Amino acid sequence: MAATIRCDIVSAEAEIFHGEATMVVATGEMGELGIAPRHAPLITRLRPGKVVVTTPEGEQLDFAISGGILEVQPQVVTVLADTAIRAEDIDEAAVRAAKEEAERILAHRGEQMDVAEAQQRLAEVTAQLQALERLRKNLKH
Repeated sequence: MAATIRCDIVSAEAEIFHGEATMVVATGEMGELGIAPRHAPLITRLRPGKVVVTTPEGEQLDFAISGGILEVQPQVVTVLADTAIRAEDIDEAAVRAAKEEAERILAHRGEQMDVAEAQQRLAEVTAQLQALERLRKNLKH
């Protein structure tokens, strides 16, 4: 049996995932992080992007997060996300509309606060669209 580590992914709204994993991949500030059982303790900030959890059965579960904190302890890895969503729960039409709105604000260079919010929203929706693409690719195989 493969070694596992408990993984918890939580957002401000709800617990998104709780279970065993053989690997957890997340997008940290300095790049991709791969967390396997017996990883050294670690705390880092996460950028908007993906979290991929590989279960003991080999299934890869894909999540899109808007940023947050990753904490690794000897027996558990915790993702504390601002917002998190499973790839299969993403509303593609709403995400594409939000992306277009963010791009419109950035193209017209609105107020400075609007630009910062639009950049953050664009990063979030891009992560969600990438999660959808990975889900579709995995379903084809």
